[in-house]
Amino acid sequence: MSEGLRERKKQRTRRHLSQVAMALFVERGFDAVTVAEVAAAAEVAVNTVYNYFPAKEDLVLPPEQASPGRLAAIVAARPAGVSAARAVLDHLRDEVRRRDRSLGLSEGFGPVFLMMRAAPTLTARLEELGRQMNEKLAAQLAGEQPGDRLGARVVAWQLGAVHALVYTEIGARVAAGQPPGQIAGAVLDLLDAAESALAEPVLGYAGRKDEPSCSV
Repeated sequence: MSEGLRERKKQRTRRHLSQVAMALFVERGFDAVTVAEVAAAAEVAVNTVYNYFPAKEDLVLPPEQASPGRLAAIVAARPAGVSAARAVLDHLRDEVRRRDRSLGLSEGFGPVFLMMRAAPTLTARLEELGRQMNEKLAAQLAGEQPGDRLGARVVAWQLGAVHALVYTEIGARVAAGQPPGQIAGAVLDLLDAAESALAEPVLGYAGRKDEPSCSV
């Protein structure tokens, strides 16, 4: 079997396992479903599930999608002349306008969100993910602004708060049954309000003067 064919087969298996698991989690609740039940429904061995998803939570929040380096990567890739805050705000606006599925701005996401909110292990993982995002962003900014470690950390956590607020707003509106278009408009207004509320030292912090490079 060629390398390309093998990789496509692995991706199909991964998608199949994720889809089967999500259907069970939404129907019965995350905590009520075991990995063995996911394997049985997907007609694979339990070890196969763990080969693709080392932890049960990975079936809902796979590491390659829920990455702790998300904010740091956005900032590291910004063009010259763009500050860290504007890079994050612009990136979030772009995702909202595109209805990026990672934000949950798609039809049918409501039951998935409610399932996640009802699972303590998933909410705890999301909280820890947010903390890791903030710390990695702080490290990225500290690398760009030598001698200002505390300032970098303060700015990173403020941007992380805006990022978390976007997801909180989307979740609340999804739970209320609002359509994606309405939610997207409200979140864009929220981002405008966040930009207006942020002080200029934060908005202008770490304006890039060189070519993008990632230090995380």
